[in-house]
Amino acid sequence: MNESTLNALVGNVLQDLGGAFSVPLVQIGERLGIYKKLDEIGPCTPDELARSLSLNYRYVTEWLCAQAASNYIQYDAETEQFSITPEQAFVFANPGSPFYLAPAFGAAATFQANEPQVREVFKTGEGVSWGDQTQCLSCAVARFFRPGYENHLTQSWLPSMEGMVAKLKKGIQVADVGCGHGVTTTIMAEAFPNSEFIGFDFHEHSIVEARKHAASHGLTNLTFEVSLAKKLTGKYGLVTVFDCLHDMGDPVGGMKHIHAALEKDGACMIVEPMAGDNVADNLNPVSRLYYAASTMVCIPTSLAQETGAALGAQAGEKRIKDVIVDGAGFASCQRIAETPFNMVLQAQP
Repeated sequence: MNESTLNALVGNVLQDLGGAFSVPLVQIGERLGIYKKLDEIGPCTPDELARSLSLNYRYVTEWLCAQAASNYIQYDAETEQFSITPEQAFVFANPGSPFYLAPAFGAAATFQANEPQVREVFKTGEGVSWGDQTQCLSCAVARFFRPGYENHLTQSWLPSMEGMVAKLKKGIQVADVGCGHGVTTTIMAEAFPNSEFIGFDFHEHSIVEARKHAASHGLTNLTFEVSLAKKLTGKYGLVTVFDCLHDMGDPVGGMKHIHAALEKDGACMIVEPMAGDNVADNLNPVSRLYYAASTMVCIPTSLAQETGAALGAQAGEKRIKDVIVDGAGFASCQRIAETPFNMVLQAQP
């Protein structure tokens, strides 16, 4: 046994355990507004922070120490004050940031809640349907993806589709397939009031939440329907598929229906998790998160549906293009944009 190798491994595991133990603490900090308040008032003592939020001093003190040990916030030994840097605030205190990662800890908590069900299907090879997974999963996933959508969808992804913004401004029919809680549908409907948007999702509870979300924005140019991609009806100038193609039981069948539903001059935007085309390319921090999420959520969801293609969240661009072009018959598919977390593809009929 190599002692240096062992020590390095133990160090890695301790880092991981620190992150795992931090999951409920980050959730508390986000939900009680502790990160945000720390950013607002600047360096302060635990007592000052606790009083500003009407929270218990002893709990706040221990929470602050844990966060400082994680390097999520700062501690000044001379003044005995805690603070948060602009970079730390960008990740933990600013919901408008594209790197607002606090909601990811909520997603991690739902993955843990899924463990008993997923452990069982490891033995049987069966799936766990989206609706049968832990109750908070759809909410956690929506919150996890929201910052990326809000910062990139209308600002860079749609403008990367040649001529599409002009069409949306003039007015076209748009289908958002696998819309979940309707975050993407609502963002587009707000940006392009002359176009009509329909969000489709096979999960009824998500559609209920999407309708509530749309109603809170007072939008009249969007509706939501419970439907599979394979039952898509109507004709559309744009169809969007956000972070869900790899979850489909039959992605080829779904994309075939999308192909048939597009106008001749229409296009489909497919947003998928960033991934290389082989395992060796995906041994990195981002793929590590996606492989874990795929094991706990994406693969079980797909295997619970007919066909059960189980592409996984790290399918990679080549396999996704094979589904779209070779499988579904699209004329072309190309990458038009990317972020550290997503690749954005455009498929032409």
